[in-house]
Amino acid sequence: MMRKILSTHALHPRATAMLAGAGRLAIASALDARTLTAEARDADIVIVRAPLPPELFDGARKLRAAIRHGAGLDMIPIEAATAAGVLVANVPAVNARSVAEHVMFTALALLRRFRAMDRDLRAKSWLAGREHANSTSELAGKTIGIVGLGAVGQAVGHIAAHGFDLNVVATTRSLRPAPERVGFLSIDALVEQSDIIVLCCPLTEETRGLISRERIARMKPNALLINVSRGPVVDDEALIEALRKGRIGGAALDVFATQPLPPNHPYFGFDNVIVTPHMAGITEESMMRMGIGAANEALLVLANKLPVNLRNPEAIEHYRRRFPAGD
Repeated sequence: MMRKILSTHALHPRATAMLAGAGRLAIASALDARTLTAEARDADIVIVRAPLPPELFDGARKLRAAIRHGAGLDMIPIEAATAAGVLVANVPAVNARSVAEHVMFTALALLRRFRAMDRDLRAKSWLAGREHANSTSELAGKTIGIVGLGAVGQAVGHIAAHGFDLNVVATTRSLRPAPERVGFLSIDALVEQSDIIVLCCPLTEETRGLISRERIARMKPNALLINVSRGPVVDDEALIEALRKGRIGGAALDVFATQPLPPNHPYFGFDNVIVTPHMAGITEESMMRMGIGAANEALLVLANKLPVNLRNPEAIEHYRRRFPAGD
């Protein structure tokens, strides 16, 4: 019987070509819970770029693995997958460079007041746009604080230190040695001392609401907040209040508690806020790397091997009962 590989989104052509001989690749017709659950019912593999409902795993009797097209695992209900004997894998680190470049791009755009300059140049005059230059600032010499020192955080730190001569500090759950030119601080010391705060941490119970009203109050008056992690890491109400009061310098937000962001959301009303539609990690190059990585993991599972980046090893015993070697 032809294997079914369900992907929530279309894959890079190279990934599609890799999977062509392994089974029938189907793209989800919609991303709501009911549709995904129905279309995964006869799937052997699900490749994930949208949140999966826990109930998907109850009826997907053939499902071997849910493979994240990227690094973050918050789109996959791992407990439900494990209980069903379904393997969970991801493709870590392959979009780190894309995200890190986005961080530097948005930091520069905020410091150079690009949104307001571009708007006034187009709508008013050359001189009106040029006037904004008088209140712009350089990156060099500032302190960038990185929350989360995984692949993305390390890439941000490397570019910041070696490319722009920034002072780099970080806070992380890991006790690994600090990379060159990176100093460790507590989260509270980091928000107090940093000119630019970059959120690169995963969403966990510990990081939910991490950038709280109290921590925003500790920030420098001109500090910039850049969020490329997950929306709920930031207290939106507190950040909006700080922006309205001019309490911080600005923000660049790629992720939100509610996505898509409603078109009337207050974030759209600030000149010193850059809003992007969860695309910091999406480039031609990163989509190819993520697609190839997800396809490689799918091919391993379909060949009765374990994925390289298995994230729920506690599911193996149940998985092997469902799919004995050679089945």
